[in-house]
Amino acid sequence: MGRILVGTASWTDPTLLESGWYPPDADTPEKRLAYYASRFPLVEVDATYYAPPAERTARLWAERTPAGFTFNVKAFSLLTGHPTRVSALHRDLRPETEKRNVYPGDVPAQAYEEVWSRFLTALDPLVAAGKLGALLFQFPPWFTIRRENKQYLLEVARRCAPLRPAFEFRHASWFAGDNADETLDFLRRHRLTYVCVDMPQGHRSSVPPVLAATADLAVVRFHGHSDKWTSRDIHEKFGYHYTDRELRAWAPKLRELAGQADRTHVLTNNCYRDFAQTNAATLARLLDVG
Repeated sequence: MGRILVGTASWTDPTLLESGWYPPDADTPEKRLAYYASRFPLVEVDATYYAPPAERTARLWAERTPAGFTFNVKAFSLLTGHPTRVSALHRDLRPETEKRNVYPGDVPAQAYEEVWSRFLTALDPLVAAGKLGALLFQFPPWFTIRRENKQYLLEVARRCAPLRPAFEFRHASWFAGDNADETLDFLRRHRLTYVCVDMPQGHRSSVPPVLAATADLAVVRFHGHSDKWTSRDIHEKFGYHYTDRELRAWAPKLRELAGQADRTHVLTNNCYRDFAQTNAATLARLLDVG
């Protein structure tokens, strides 16, 4: 069985800070990250979806965590085709537009290339420290199983090389009927990491909890089962606390998945108060990993 790392998709959520999970003396960003890293070996950075990371910030992350700690970094929204706030772009790359949000086609080609370049180079301190795990590319619900979208996965892999992208889908077409085999075969053929998800079902963005390793790295993200999945309130959307019984049922499945890969990253994304942290700790205990 390959190595399993367990962590959460945030360490700075305001409701987490209010929950009491951090001890009173962890009262600065540096101390909070150090405390988190003393409890888990892996974390996912989601803030980079909303705004490109700064190299200085990545350097601080590397300096404030112990050797062997791993950061997975979520791709900036423009790179996955999501609507992106103009104000989130670097000032010199902002298009002249009345729009508040833009898509890749709204940005000049040269500026789009520069967004890619700056996103990747900002992570150099993590790469140099050996602390960058995967780059999470979570695609929008309108990113369906089409030829051009498959080609974009290959383009992302080329752009990121030698870094490791991991792909999460949010449209059921990727796993509808025979498409499931087609999707997994395509990813395996090109050694692309598929992100397995546990999430609410019955929605346009729902993907079934298919566990499969398509490369030497496997990734699983737990989104919870909130009955308010379509809410615009992110804490209502992800405010679900897994029971121990639910997590016990997942443990043997995760071990089986880990047997198919060299490394497996398990991340709890139910980021409301300390839900993700307590659930991740339970999973780590059930899997007998540190």
